[in-house]
Amino acid sequence: MREILKMIVVLSLIGTASGFVLASLKEATRTRIEEQVLTFVQGPALAVVLPAHDNNPIADRRKLALPGGGEITAYPALKGGRLEGLALEGHSPGYGGQVGVMVAFDPGKDVVSAIGVTTHSETPGLGTRVFQPAVTDRYKNHPLTGLDLKKNGGDIDAVSGATYSSTGMVGAVRQAAEAYAAIKPAALAAWNR
Repeated sequence: MREILKMIVVLSLIGTASGFVLASLKEATRTRIEEQVLTFVQGPALAVVLPAHDNNPIADRRKLALPGGGEITAYPALKGGRLEGLALEGHSPGYGGQVGVMVAFDPGKDVVSAIGVTTHSETPGLGTRVFQPAVTDRYKNHPLTGLDLKKNGGDIDAVSGATYSSTGMVGAVRQAAEAYAAIKPAALAAWNR
């Protein structure tokens, strides 16, 4: 009996120490990981979707409060001190996991100006067809309304054979559009001079 108690105590101490080390390591590398994601995931997507600008959208990013609680990171495209574009990242479940999409909006016209994929786990060759330019171009200059698949009353065609991936893509864009509509006044106040 003593041996069992001794093993339980030793294993508990090892488990506690391991958990503490892992938690400390995660906290110590958090900012470095965030920098890497900004540089290698969100940065390339921002370069594709935002209009011509004379600022650094990553350096000028801000977290803006959403009405229902929570916040979202907004990336501005400024030209001459005026907000020419605003990018937000939306996420929605696809077939293989979360689909992350960087969505740029034109604040003058209130339309989706472009989208770029940031993360996905969709099936190569089948689900990934929703990320091809022929499909992503369907969102260019799209109004904020009607951002859903045609089968759900929207005006976006699903990609044949990739319905779950199409649902994930349009869901991520719609999530970003809803956030944009909610934060637009705060964004205009924050960046227009």
